[in-house]
Amino acid sequence: MKSVGTLVLCAFVAAATVVVNTLAAPKIVQKAEDVKLLRYESNNDGLGNYNFVYEQSDSSSRTEEGKLRNAGTDNEFVAVQGSYSWTDPDGVYHAVDYIADENGYQILEVKPEFGAPAAVVASLLG
Repeated sequence: MKSVGTLVLCAFVAAATVVVNTLAAPKIVQKAEDVKLLRYESNNDGLGNYNFVYEQSDSSSRTEEGKLRNAGTDNEFVAVQGSYSWTDPDGVYHAVDYIADENGYQILEVKPEFGAPAAVVASLLG
């Protein structure tokens, strides 16, 4: 039993260290006028099909592709698939994958780099 208690204590200390280091991390916020466009590509065939991608110096980026569906019918529309990402002022990376089609806008996946739920962090802090 002593080894289980030690393991639990080590896990708690490791989790608390991550929380403290995350909260103590310097907040780097770039002024909007200082953000530089690092990459931009765009293609559009003029018929509803397109794609674009951009990346900025503040680590934000976006990519999107649209494809014409049901061309020439009453149900013609552009289906979209893409993703966007950014790093928030606390240094946490976020990314979202999405589609928008005949079923509306749908988020497929959200990918935070630091995945501890807010309730877990709050319970560790007391």
